[in-house]
Amino acid sequence: MKLSGWLLVACGAILMSACGGSDNSEPGGTSAGGATTGAGPTLPSLPSGTPPQLIAHRVGWNHYTLKVDGKATPIWSGEFHPFRLPSPSLWLDVLQKIKANGFNAVSIYLDWGYSSAKAGTYDFTGIRDMDRLFDMAAQTGLYVIARPGPFINAETDAGGFPGWFLALSGKDRTSAPDYLAAAREWWSKINPIIARHQLTTGQGTVILYQIENEMSDTSQTDYMQDLHDWARSDGISVPIFHNDGGRNGHFVPANSPIPDVVRGPVDLYAFDYYPKTSCTDHAGASWYGLFSAGGAKGGATASPYTPGFIAEMEGGWFDKWGSSGIYPCMSQSGAGSNFERLFYGTNIANRIAIHNIYMLFGGTNWGWLPCTSFYTSYDYGAAIDEGRQQRPKLATLKALGNFVQSVPEIMHVDAGSAVTPSSQAIQILHGVDNTSGTNLYTVLHSPSDATSNDIFTFRIVTPDGGFTVPQQGTLRLNGIDSKLLLANYSFGQHHLVYTTSDFDTQLSAAAGDIVLLYGRQAEEGETVLRFSSQPTVSVIGGPSDGVSQAWDPSRGQLRLNYQHNELTRILISGGGSATPLMLLIADDNTAATFWRQSTSAGPILARGPSLLRTAAISGATLGMTGDSVSTGSLEVWTPAAIKQLSWNGAAIASQSTASGSLLAQNALSGPDAVSLPDLTTQPWRYMHESPEAQSAFDDSKWLSATLTSTNSTTSPPSGQSVLTADDYGFHHGDVWYRGKFTSASNVSAITLNYCGSKAGLDQVWVDGHYLGQQVLDGDSTCGPFTVPVTLAPGPHVIATMVRNNGHNEDDGLKEGRGLVSVSLGSDSTTSIAWKIQGNVGGENLWDTARGPMNNGGLWGERNGWHLPGFPATGWSDVTLPAGQAYAGTSWFRTTFPLSIPAGNDVSLGIQIGGANGTITGGNYRALIFVNGWNMGQYIAKLGPQHTFVVPNGVINPTGQNTIAIAVTSNGNPADGLESVRLVNLGTVRGGVPVQLNDSPDYSAWLSAN
Repeated sequence: MKLSGWLLVACGAILMSACGGSDNSEPGGTSAGGATTGAGPTLPSLPSGTPPQLIAHRVGWNHYTLKVDGKATPIWSGEFHPFRLPSPSLWLDVLQKIKANGFNAVSIYLDWGYSSAKAGTYDFTGIRDMDRLFDMAAQTGLYVIARPGPFINAETDAGGFPGWFLALSGKDRTSAPDYLAAAREWWSKINPIIARHQLTTGQGTVILYQIENEMSDTSQTDYMQDLHDWARSDGISVPIFHNDGGRNGHFVPANSPIPDVVRGPVDLYAFDYYPKTSCTDHAGASWYGLFSAGGAKGGATASPYTPGFIAEMEGGWFDKWGSSGIYPCMSQSGAGSNFERLFYGTNIANRIAIHNIYMLFGGTNWGWLPCTSFYTSYDYGAAIDEGRQQRPKLATLKALGNFVQSVPEIMHVDAGSAVTPSSQAIQILHGVDNTSGTNLYTVLHSPSDATSNDIFTFRIVTPDGGFTVPQQGTLRLNGIDSKLLLANYSFGQHHLVYTTSDFDTQLSAAAGDIVLLYGRQAEEGETVLRFSSQPTVSVIGGPSDGVSQAWDPSRGQLRLNYQHNELTRILISGGGSATPLMLLIADDNTAATFWRQSTSAGPILARGPSLLRTAAISGATLGMTGDSVSTGSLEVWTPAAIKQLSWNGAAIASQSTASGSLLAQNALSGPDAVSLPDLTTQPWRYMHESPEAQSAFDDSKWLSATLTSTNSTTSPPSGQSVLTADDYGFHHGDVWYRGKFTSASNVSAITLNYCGSKAGLDQVWVDGHYLGQQVLDGDSTCGPFTVPVTLAPGPHVIATMVRNNGHNEDDGLKEGRGLVSVSLGSDSTTSIAWKIQGNVGGENLWDTARGPMNNGGLWGERNGWHLPGFPATGWSDVTLPAGQAYAGTSWFRTTFPLSIPAGNDVSLGIQIGGANGTITGGNYRALIFVNGWNMGQYIAKLGPQHTFVVPNGVINPTGQNTIAIAVTSNGNPADGLESVRLVNLGTVRGGVPVQLNDSPDYSAWLSAN
């Protein structure tokens, strides 16, 4: 690789003086690829599958921001996990929504266990095609923060470690030889993929690389050094960081001058911040003040030579089995708009220049992806919901992201003079960029979680003069909220003295300079601008009687006063400027209707669609793609060369407006009516399984459980065989055991010690008779299950099925799953010969398309009952809800066609329960397979989930589909399958082209088995 005078790796303490990347002579660093010119990556919008034409770039930093080719580059990022959306076509949908909503980066965890069913075996095809993912990110124009583990946490099974890893002896995340060998194997596979998509190589947009996640064992410096060295030797040339699990000062760069921190082999220091993890909790709302040390370890102060970096900033919170269901409230009050303006706004004020929101799209814990405690939905209350719908709070993120990217000066502010507002209920943080002179005033309550409605003024002094703000009208802060106010800011050909409106975005277009300002509905605002002579002010849209103006000739300042009601358009011309200025002043809801996109000729601003996905210029035509939810007009402010518009590939007529825009009347259409089949009237087929429970069942092909040692922390009593499933290569879902013994005396009770994870279950039969089941509660991962029996001396058979609901993450990682031991009451001498069976093939998968997380060891799974094309010969006709239940597992199947109208994106889900999806409390659970894909587990008695998202690509929106539901029941009359419905979770006209997943059917199962 040609270095062209730049260091390949980021600088450490010794080489710091040799590194570039600093505009202000303070210590900094650089990672470099080939020599380049230009201000940043060229990230064109291209048709899916077209490789983007990129150039290599230098990535550096100073204590303010990252730098790309020497240009300050704040990172406004959202977390997205491709493994939680098993439909690669839809990755592009989510990435485009991220980009369109003000983000310039995406953070991506890569799950080791998702791609490796067996040691030495790795699969990066289909739903695991990370080259495709990184290409899509580059196509969309997003930087990528790559986070490949080895340990990711992320509420995934075993924290992202593969099932086969759990049988190793060495402790994870240490220098244990077998752990290091396994981790090195993973990185040797994933790092080359990441490396070829780096910004520094000219082949992609990966800009940062994480080597560990929330490492709390600060003694593991040798292990951390190994990770760093592996990454560099594998070609990783972008800056490296570790994500500290809080502001602890763990693993900061070596050149940090701060005492009482732990130094490590990293270029940047990053940390987590989760201040509000319930719908009522306000803990931590008084976030540290502007550049406050917060102790030696607080914020970025643990690493003063690197940018402030929050690798995970709360964007919602996860939920667990048996909860009341927190996602709806977390999508509003928890990390909702008020939370975002307060916490994220204060983060901006604290110069957090690399800001990643976890999660931005949570997605689905499909199959056996979740770790213990967690159910199928990982919606997270995120701004983009599990069904890919945009929640209202996403608009606040868009406004903040637009602000960060439009006014990068706010990432270079240092603490300014103290500001004392007129009301003691208000506090104001003041920052000043000493290069441009831009002032940022961050307004919040004192304390910051106060809910009062307060009017206040404050004093500012800038080169434009001293002012008591506002000069006219009122300025208020109502409830939990924050305002980010600018002063002494120059943009385009104009100069802002100050504004009491929040600043969304600015651009230069054919109409001149354009600024979008916003505020809370009906609140007053004041904006002051500087001109060399009195300009002409025209209110050309909105309530003209609600705008007043005043000209101060002595200062050359124009003051505008107004209310934030819908949209007010103010055209300002003359005043010594050859370029007109269009002020667009909106309330929050109206501001949310605006979209900014970049093109080769400069940015555009559009209003009207529910989503503007892409914008590209060809000659005099601006082509746009996006979504709409209703009939309406499309208005666009464009570069001067644009004369024609197109929308989703079709030319649309437009006309010029007094606002300097192009307006296409009624260019947008709402979605077509969508008719879904009524599954409550569909014919269903039924079959009872669990033949393994019968005494005469042939288990001769099962594995004999004869191991005598295990690396699990749940080893059996001395003299008993190892039974834990991971030791036999069965890592996910259900595992069956059959134990044969001959008792010399009567047996009155059998105790089964098992580990099934939280909400796991054990069902047991003796000599073919069902004895009952036990469900682990939300606090236990293991437990004893004692069942009374009456067994005479002689031969007997125990048959038991244990459901594994996921492995622990880091703590308790090696806790086994399945049976641990079995005792026969007072009979301690009789030995039991055990056989074990989990998923077909164990680690040798027959179904590599769906991968290791899809299937467990149910009889129906092992025999293809969940697959499309299974003949269901001999099955019975049945209607739902089921009229009866049987102990063990029963299967229900139906097929149905879908005919979603072309040009519509419909998000679908399967709902189990009453008419409103209510949970009835039946003592059963159901695995839901759609076209062979395990889309989740419903536990009627625990909840809270009853609606399961099924992404397009898994489900065929224009063809035949199969649902197979495996119901495991206690057998009581009320424990049967409830009603099943297909539900529409959101429809838009637009979307992205969808390619169906490779979904092997029953014929493929026959060929493989």
